[in-house]
Amino acid sequence: MAELPHITVSEEDYNRLSTLLERVAGQSDVADGLEDELSRADMKPLADMPEGVVTMNSRVRFLNEDTGEEHEVALVYPHEVGDADHKVSILAPAGAAMLGLSIGSSIEWPMKGRKPIHLKVIGVTRNP
Repeated sequence: MAELPHITVSEEDYNRLSTLLERVAGQSDVADGLEDELSRADMKPLADMPEGVVTMNSRVRFLNEDTGEEHEVALVYPHEVGDADHKVSILAPAGAAMLGLSIGSSIEWPMKGRKPIHLKVIGVTRNP
């Protein structure tokens, strides 16, 4: 089993996500996995978060290590996804995997009905 990447989460995101997880408790494996991620995260006030760490509402640029293509998505709360492209819910498997990663971190991105792809974080823009 691959070693889990080290993650850092803002206290503000942690508090909001804990509330969200209480509301959806037991409804999804992703929520359970996110709860595990949060339990092992280092927490910092948002103002003290290092540059280049994925927080809620960040825009994240990835390099697909399998194809060399770049993609950009925003990590959002479930109610913010709507029908807009390039938004990933924190309760989607890929969204939960993204939180707290930093530039240079690599993850396996789950793909519905296909093999996972391998993505490396190459840029993070934090939105308030």
